[in-house]
Amino acid sequence: MFPSRFRYEAPSSLGEAVALLASHDDSKVLAGGQSLIPMMKLRFASPALLVDINNIPGLDQHGAQPDGSYRIGALVRHADLEKSTTLGEHQPTIAAAAPLIADPIVRTRGTFVGSVCHADPQGDWASCLVALDGSIVAHGPTGRRTIPVDDFVTGPFQTVLAPDEIAVEAVIGAASGSRKGGYLKLERRVGDFATVGVAVALEMSGSTVTKAGIGLTGVGSATINAREAADAIVGSSLGDDEIAVAAEAAAAASSPRSDHRGSADYKRHVVATFVGRLLAQHQPAEAEVA
Repeated sequence: MFPSRFRYEAPSSLGEAVALLASHDDSKVLAGGQSLIPMMKLRFASPALLVDINNIPGLDQHGAQPDGSYRIGALVRHADLEKSTTLGEHQPTIAAAAPLIADPIVRTRGTFVGSVCHADPQGDWASCLVALDGSIVAHGPTGRRTIPVDDFVTGPFQTVLAPDEIAVEAVIGAASGSRKGGYLKLERRVGDFATVGVAVALEMSGSTVTKAGIGLTGVGSATINAREAADAIVGSSLGDDEIAVAAEAAAAASSPRSDHRGSADYKRHVVATFVGRLLAQHQPAEAEVA
């Protein structure tokens, strides 16, 4: 199929882009297009105006900031994160997920921020941002606002972005201790949507967990923040008992459906297994010996 007819604009500034969005009731922002273009071809989306932001400078940067936060611009591709030599030092959860996003072709064009804005319950990046307690910065006619990721996604393929706002970056706050974490994903084949994905982000002081986050992919109608599971390990040194409690709490927080990828019980078991594996990777040496 071919998309419906649409007007195409490629502004060179955020102000121009926002003005274009405000002038049309039915418009979409194009960054990587790896979700939007297929939807347009299938006519699940038929915008009258497509606003391409790829000519806007300053949106393709990512990195640690002087205040300790980490920022990912709206034009940072999955491949940019995958190839980064410093990302793992600052954001191990994101570094672990980057090679698992879709396939190499999609990673070359698709963007981190665009994936979060797409709000697909099977999207990997939203779970990472949830685990890291991150935010999305939106730019609109009245300026910028910062939206916690838990408030940003309101449902499957739905966000709080206004029609005349552009998500310009994702922000992860500074860690109070050393940052640990990872991402595990079960997929039928490379490039497939996740049957189950689990993101774990930890802040640690020595061997003690001072802050934790666990995000779940593909096991509910939206990305799941497994708060109770994360709370179970805060203040602990990741002993086997605490890990077991967190793993079971994460499984209980999930709400998967039985389908061709597996039964609901199987998916809950995978959630618990992945959480256990990710947390065990960061046990202190004496706990591993015990």
